Parts: sequence; C-alpha cells; structure tokens
Amino acid sequence: MSITALSQPALGTTATLCVTDPTALEPARAELERQLADVDVACSRFRPDSELARLNASPGRPVAVSVGLLELIQVALRAAVMSNGLVDPTIGRTLRLAGYDQTFALVRRREGDAFRARFGGVPGWRQVEVDPRRRTVRIPAGCELDLGATAKALAADRIARNVAAVAPCGVLVSLGGDIAVAGEPPPGGWAVGLADDHADRLESGGPVVAIRSGGLASSGTAVRRWRAGRVELHHIIDPRSGRPADTPWRTISVTARSCLDANIASTAAMVLGEAAPEWLSRSRVPARLVRTGGEVVCVAGWPDEES
Repeated sequence: MSITALSQPALGTTATLCVTDPTALEPARAELERQLADVDVACSRFRPDSELARLNASPGRPVAVSVGLLELIQVALRAAVMSNGLVDPTIGRTLRLAGYDQTFALVRRREGDAFRARFGGVPGWRQVEVDPRRRTVRIPAGCELDLGATAKALAADRIARNVAAVAPCGVLVSLGGDIAVAGEPPPGGWAVGLADDHADRLESGGPVVAIRSGGLASSGTAVRRWRAGRVELHHIIDPRSGRPADTPWRTISVTARSCLDANIASTAAMVLGEAAPEWLSRSRVPARLVRTGGEVVCVAGWPDEES
C-alpha cells in the first residue's frame, strides 16, 4: 500500500494530508482547502473581516452568526465543560494583551524589549450566551473569544472523515501536529513522529507511535514562545490565573477517539501541571508527558517503550 502526501501552509501553521490511494489526493486536497478556508473566515483572530473579529468587537449584545461559527463556539464551550474550565475560549483578550496579537510568524519577529505584556482576568466560558434557535452569541464586556485550538482539531477530524467517506482509502490529516485519521490505515497503522515542533522530520530520531483510528494531539510550551521585555511567555493560558500556564511539562501528547478530544485533553493536562498524570490516568486517556528537563512519563496504556 503506497502513501501519497502533500503539505502546505494553513491557519498560521502547516497542513499535511496523506492518503493510501494516490487517485484520492486531489479530491482530498480540495476538501482540505475548502474546510480550512471556512475555518479561517469564521474564526481567525488575525483577520479583521472574520466573523469572530466582528463578534469580539461587539461585546454586551447578541450578534447573529453563521451556522459554521455557531458550531465552532459550541464545540469550544463543550471543551470547557469537558475540562472543567481548564480549556476556556474566553482567553482571547489575555492572549492579545500578552503579545499574541498577530500571526505567530510576526510575533516571533517582534523586538521583545519594545513590548510589555499585560495580563487580565479571564471572564469565563459560563458568561458566553448562545441562542441556537436565533443563532446569536453574546459575549460580556472585556471578553474576546479564541477558538484556535478546538477549531483546528475539529477541522482535522472533519476533513479526514469527509475524505474517507468519498474515497475508500486511508486518510491522515495533520494541522499543526493535531492529527486525525479515518478509513483503512496502512499495515501497522500510521507512523507518527513525536517532537516538540510538529515541523520536525520523522527522520529526526524522535519517538514514533502508530495510530489506526481516532486522533492524536500534542500541546507544548517549547515552540510558540515570545519575549516581552525580560520575560519569556508561551501561548497556553491558565484560565484560573489569566497568565501563561506554570507547568513542568514541555510537551504532552494524547490519543483519543477524535483529534478534538485529544486536543482538549492535552491542553487541559498542560494547564494542570503536576496533577496531569493522575488526571489523565483517572480519565483513561493514553498520554506521553515530557518534562522540561527531558524526563518522560507515560500513562493510561501509552507504551513505555517506543521505536
């Protein structure tokens, strides 16, 4: 069984698509590009013409939204419920004031000494009012939504599922390292290399895990970092403090029934810090956690040895 793949920039990161039938690649590419365009125009924080930008600019009153944005917000609120508020979409203003106020490529090039981060409280997901019948959303004053993580994971799941439904082959979709698979996998499963940076090549020598269904997601603090004066910050916000999470983990990788569920669990675990292994074990979520010093902890059935 041969595997055909392509990679291209998307959503401020890299989208990778793999299929086990070469004739499915072009239809799969079309589905990938259609779904990513829909997500970008619906919920980009960095496009002034996105629906989310319009919603964030209109706090305190109900705003009519499209079916697509409504679903993305409902998914983000579901993530908050599942994680007991550890994954909270109302962190958008905090991210912006901390310096993540434009695409990360631009954030990384900014002179850190010229920027001073500010921090504020996170309003909390319970203050977001959704009326599915009227298709309106109301956010409170001082609130800005950020849907980046859950929207990306949901898109990966949807693309993989849609491609497999029309092309009887195996499909893998990776959006910035958030991975969804569908259809019949290659013999032995899809080999996925684990690294701090999703852009590292499989040949880089890191551990490899095989997945046959569902999804895999990794959260980490090693790559999306920037300086604000003498302070170094990262993008994973702890909603309880309104600041970047104080966590001992460099990277946490999780497998689950979907990429979305894996993303929620890996982000929540990163915010939990030292309590993460126990929480993941209790939730029966297979995970691999890497401390900042390099020590590896595997829980809930994740293989202790990787080849």
